[in-house]
Amino acid sequence: MVAIQRRDGRSNDAIRPVELQMGFNEWAEGSCLITAGHTRVLVTATVEDRVPPFVRGTGQGWISAEYGMLPRATNDRTFREATRGKQQGRTVEIQRLIGRSLRAAVNLKAMGEKSILLDCDVIQADGGTRTAAITAGFMALTQALLKIHKATPFTGKPLKDWTAAISVGLSMGEVYLDLDYHEDVQIGVDMNVVMTSQHQLIEIQGTAEHGLFSRQQLDLLLDFVEPGIDELVALERQALPEGALLIG
Repeated sequence: MVAIQRRDGRSNDAIRPVELQMGFNEWAEGSCLITAGHTRVLVTATVEDRVPPFVRGTGQGWISAEYGMLPRATNDRTFREATRGKQQGRTVEIQRLIGRSLRAAVNLKAMGEKSILLDCDVIQADGGTRTAAITAGFMALTQALLKIHKATPFTGKPLKDWTAAISVGLSMGEVYLDLDYHEDVQIGVDMNVVMTSQHQLIEIQGTAEHGLFSRQQLDLLLDFVEPGIDELVALERQALPEGALLIG
């Protein structure tokens, strides 16, 4: 592990500048372009009046996600996965994480038998693309649910709470919040956390890439995450205040 020098001069507990641009795609039922530092991810939400076969007849809805990186989202051009005929393992793992996280944030019974598909496209990657996709995915999902609610009001609240995600890392005993790519490739412990506004945990992905970490250090990492989630949720509330109508 090495000491991390933050290139943008942020303090260890500071997140990158974040912008949430709602309604970026005028055709989709919901959409959000998130900018977090130099990372940019566009998420669009599509509503369908059907559910997968394993959910059919249960009276509940379903949330799923697809994730991909544009060829020049990174420093070098990467091949489109469609041209190779299959998705990489990383892609599959990330889109499962996004879908799993956002299903946990939703009362699927309140949705009725509707599906919402979230397309998460990384326009530019500089670390934290999966956490950015979850945060923007929640916003696109909320916008789509609002559109459904305006047409046919829900009988119950479909959202459990405001939800966001952020990365955190540990190097030489120092904790760093919201890692960019330069930091991520050097960090000793890398963790992605999905959390609600009430600091309820939805998912923790933590890996000791270059060294072990203790239970006490895990607690310290989570202590750093909570204020970062608070900042992201404040931006969510500001970007889509009517989303509060669906939370309960």
